[in-house]
Amino acid sequence: MNLFWKILGCLLSIPLLYVVGCILYAKLTYLDPMQLIVLEENKQVTSIPKRELSALIWNIGYGGLGAKSDFFKDGGKMVRPEKADFDSYFDGILKTLNIDSSDFQLLQEVDTNSKRSYFHDEISFIRAQVQESHPFSSFAENYKVNFVPVPFLNPMGKVHSGLLSLSKFKPYRTERHQLPGAFGFPDQLFFLRRCLLVQYFKVDSASDLVVINVHNSAYDDSGKLKKEEMAYLKQVLTDLNAKGMYILCGGDWNQCPPDFDYRALAKGREGDYFQTNVDSSFLGFGKWRYDPNVGTNRKNDKAYQERKSFITIIDFFWHSDNIEISAVEGISNNFQYSDHQPVKIKFKLK
Repeated sequence: MNLFWKILGCLLSIPLLYVVGCILYAKLTYLDPMQLIVLEENKQVTSIPKRELSALIWNIGYGGLGAKSDFFKDGGKMVRPEKADFDSYFDGILKTLNIDSSDFQLLQEVDTNSKRSYFHDEISFIRAQVQESHPFSSFAENYKVNFVPVPFLNPMGKVHSGLLSLSKFKPYRTERHQLPGAFGFPDQLFFLRRCLLVQYFKVDSASDLVVINVHNSAYDDSGKLKKEEMAYLKQVLTDLNAKGMYILCGGDWNQCPPDFDYRALAKGREGDYFQTNVDSSFLGFGKWRYDPNVGTNRKNDKAYQERKSFITIIDFFWHSDNIEISAVEGISNNFQYSDHQPVKIKFKLK
């Protein structure tokens, strides 16, 4: 009888040891960067001409969240797609980027060495695909966890991902800004370390152009993290604006533009979904830009179904008042390659 209880005790202790071991390992390998990291500085750069420019933003969903996919954190079941589906999604992403003529491409959720994307070095593939049109690129990691233990029977495992900004022009300075805030312990050990990827470009004028790639927190039910992140971004934008810089900021905000009804594109669609908005009083200068007619994000509780899946807008731009906008276009591809769709903006520097 004593042997029975010993065996039972050992069996019951295995899950506890597994959890404790995962937490200790994550704590020892936790990504904890400095608040500001200068990623690159270049002395020899060419000034950007004051012609019409353009920029594309796109959360590519690491090539794993195309039309056939759902995701376990959003109410679905999948951790990653079948390999053939991943290959199809990522090939579509590469082709989309290859034909895009934008001067700047700001991408989110780009993996370098993750189980969820079959350990593809997506940065290298993307750089090779667009090398001729966008020879300059910068990467800022925001998700580096050696082992994500959920779901327990099919864990996500290793994740290494971040923001990738590509351009036709060479920046003279590139920075990674660590955003404040974190989930409670131990969840924080397995989530992203959100950041800004900030690039500075010389312009044929007295001011410089600053392009900011942003990806705010998701799964932030209270909104506390986004408030802290946006407060930090507000200070960055305020400081740059005081210097007279041209500023273009875009990406996946994980919130809707100010005063936009998150249900505007989702009437009659399936799913119970809620999305917050950027505070309309966020800044007293600059403007928000988006295409109100094209959804940029779909709910991932199930595979995409046209006219049924819940869609809204959480990918858009903010720009300073010294930039003039000529067009903003959401690019609809029926969410074939990602759970997000690209948005393109055309602008001039006044």
